[in-house]
Amino acid sequence: MWEKLRSGDWLDEERLRVYPAMLLLLAIGCIAAVLMTANGRFDVNGHPLGTDFSQVWVAGLETLRDHPEAPFDLERHIAAQRAEFGADSDVFGWHYPPYFLAPAAALAHLPYLEALALWQMVTLALYLVALLALMRCAATSVEGWRVALLALAFPAVLVNLGHGQNGFLTAALLGFGFLALERRPALAGLAFALLAYKPQFALALPVALMVGGHWRALAFAAAALAVITLASLSLFGAESWVAFAQNLDVTRDLVVERGAAGFAKIQSVFAAARLLGADISTAYAAQTLVTATTLAALVWLWRSRADDRAKAAGAIVATFLTTPYCLDYDMTALAPAFALLASLGLERGFGPYMKSALAAAFVIPLAARPIATALSLPLGAITLATLFALIVSNARDACFRHAGAAAPLRSTL
Repeated sequence: MWEKLRSGDWLDEERLRVYPAMLLLLAIGCIAAVLMTANGRFDVNGHPLGTDFSQVWVAGLETLRDHPEAPFDLERHIAAQRAEFGADSDVFGWHYPPYFLAPAAALAHLPYLEALALWQMVTLALYLVALLALMRCAATSVEGWRVALLALAFPAVLVNLGHGQNGFLTAALLGFGFLALERRPALAGLAFALLAYKPQFALALPVALMVGGHWRALAFAAAALAVITLASLSLFGAESWVAFAQNLDVTRDLVVERGAAGFAKIQSVFAAARLLGADISTAYAAQTLVTATTLAALVWLWRSRADDRAKAAGAIVATFLTTPYCLDYDMTALAPAFALLASLGLERGFGPYMKSALAAAFVIPLAARPIATALSLPLGAITLATLFALIVSNARDACFRHAGAAAPLRSTL
């Protein structure tokens, strides 16, 4: 058994053909069932379709009504949501910086269901384009339809669709950023700067780029960030940023430390510790230890002679390990790492346990929350830590094998 897990031979051609198709059919069936039993904007249980998207759309309405600071006031934002979706509907807090008010306001020009459909279709298309482009880095060609099948069958896609969330956009920006990093640093910088709407993901990526010497991309990212910040100030006023800053303590206390979304849903090391019964101080200590260890390993990885695809995949996975707040739908952003590692493996061979770890990380968004809810077992964080450790370990082994090489290994990214 262990030898099969080590080699990954159990994941043969037939399983790669059948299992993703089964997962995709399951996802299609779930989506069809929700839509067929829906009543207008609500599902059969009375929840808004696209759950989390309902508050994004409401935040857009508040912005269009010249109150861009309103979403950051929890009581006002909840009242606005209930005014649109009913007194008994689900309500959500707004924790994004003012950058994300721009797409919210643009979408709020449309009726709710049309806005939800447009958001999901456009960002899903960007997600697919990014993954198809990343897989073209492999010297061994893979048919586009197989890449699309795997990309759509990834269970995080279903989770993201169910929540109406932004995982597709995060995945696309990461994918396009790393695709452009070597040859088009300005585009890479722009893609990475646009990720500022997820500030909790802002630790690992800058470290990787600095260690890798990608100063032009960093400079372009800083310039782009300055431009979009000035644009947000012009569009939404300084009061939106003041309200965002004042709301940070609420976000930390309610959402991160007390787990308003549920620690079973949050896939960070901090949430894992809290799920296992740790107090807040112990959970922060665990998160700090893992963050420091991950960043140290990431620095080694990006200074090494490892293939650029392994470096980029490591940075993406490290992003999840270095934040106390990432949810199961955010795992959609792991897809570019999967594509990069698959591209590298197809070209140069998969290292020990890598195929098995990729398979586990592929299915974990479907299983992480229910297992954590039923057994208080944080498999999401465990799986991500294992995958990152294998990326670093296999990169180290590859560097030893190529110790006599005259130049760093470079992919076609």
